[in-house]
Amino acid sequence: MPMPQEYQLATQRFDAFLADSGDALGLATRNQTYTVVQAVLLAFRRRLGPDEVLVFADALPAVLRAIFVAGWTASEHSAGFPARDALEAEVRALRADHNFAPHGSIALVAATLRRHADGDRFDKAMAKLSPDARTFWEHGHGVEGSGAGGAQR
Repeated sequence: MPMPQEYQLATQRFDAFLADSGDALGLATRNQTYTVVQAVLLAFRRRLGPDEVLVFADALPAVLRAIFVAGWTASEHSAGFPARDALEAEVRALRADHNFAPHGSIALVAATLRRHADGDRFDKAMAKLSPDARTFWEHGHGVEGSGAGGAQR
């Protein structure tokens, strides 16, 4: 059996995702973009139980899946999803001295992820998660403080 394309093309697909995310976020470098993407994934992961982490990870493209689970332990868990503003502050707190996350970063990364993930696989994973978890990835629809169509500094 040949190596799955998901792994053969992982780097190219991640590079495309990172470029699109950087454009959406209005960031100048791959490092800035990576920090914001990682922070969004970690802010989400902290709110999931172990089974949910695995369900969501399986819906991600290969490199994003690796970033999402890197350093994770099954005991990591924060109760519930706070208000969007608190989540955005958590995103900005990762490597705070080098973090350029604009207002609405979660919604901007969510929209980009939706364009790059396998839609059916992503939707099936979302259906297994809580309503709050689904809201996190809904491009800010109905979520106060989420992306307003562009990065702001």
